[in-house]
Amino acid sequence: MERKLQADEPIEPEILDDIDMSAHEKDYSEEGFWKKLKGYAAKAGVSLVYKALQLYYVAQSPNCPKRVKMGIYSALGYFILPVDAIPDFIPITGYTDDLAAIAMALLLAQVYITDDIRARARAKVVDFFGEEQVEKGGL
Repeated sequence: MERKLQADEPIEPEILDDIDMSAHEKDYSEEGFWKKLKGYAAKAGVSLVYKALQLYYVAQSPNCPKRVKMGIYSALGYFILPVDAIPDFIPITGYTDDLAAIAMALLLAQVYITDDIRARARAKVVDFFGEEQVEKGGL
């Protein structure tokens, strides 16, 4: 039986054994990820794009375990879905659910996010937004 993670429950490695981390893994594709970022970067904002890119680059790392990659691909799959719990076109709150999925995956992947991955993600965010916007965003 699939176990649901409660919002206030700490994420411990053994919890992952009982959670289906692949719910949206099938929705992920590299093409869909880049298409979503390019099409919606301005609406999603610097912070969300930076976090999504960190996950993308962590998943490419050979040091990232399969279980963590599954969580990452699930979160990124949810991010690129055209229809989700809170439609992305709704001002201010549209990306809240996407951010929650990304945040959970970041918790799973945090020990695998290296300085190199942060730098690569930041460089790509600069490509999307420009240095001035990225600095305003606190990166």
